[in-house]
Amino acid sequence: MKCTFSCKKVSLNDSIKDYAEKKISKLDRYFQEEPTAFVTFSVEKSHLCSAEITIRGAGTLLRAQTEAPDGDMRGAVDAACGYIERQILKNKTRLAKKLRSEALPASAPEDDFEVAEEKEFNVVRTKRFSVKPMSTEEAILQMNLLDHSFFVFRSEETNALSIVYRRKRGGYGLIETDDTDE
Repeated sequence: MKCTFSCKKVSLNDSIKDYAEKKISKLDRYFQEEPTAFVTFSVEKSHLCSAEITIRGAGTLLRAQTEAPDGDMRGAVDAACGYIERQILKNKTRLAKKLRSEALPASAPEDDFEVAEEKEFNVVRTKRFSVKPMSTEEAILQMNLLDHSFFVFRSEETNALSIVYRRKRGGYGLIETDDTDE
């Protein structure tokens, strides 16, 4: 697996990067073609180590962000890899079409974690609403007034469908759709 590393507010030695690459490479068995992994390491003010792993392969995007206390970057990498593997196993039937189906076990593993595959997604509520054009700032204001964690709107500038959301570590995120046909 091809890994790309970036570090925020921390400099890491090669042993941590080698360890992360070795752990992430174990997920190769689930993919037909070689996936790529993007790994971001960071340390917060409270000495909380964070590892964010994003894997792209077979048209699928898998992501995990985990934290570990007191400089335990290896623990954060272990937790993120375990999370991604549990997500693959939890959704193995749906992912079998995109990933290597023979790499997915027939039954849940008897490891130290329990994984129950979701047979169907249970939509419990459907909402319909009109999406009016507005600025990003207006959409954030509207989201805050509704006390939601995200808000869908149509961008005034581009007329594209967009989503603003509240990020876990503070601030806001913006997702813009690309309405061009490729």
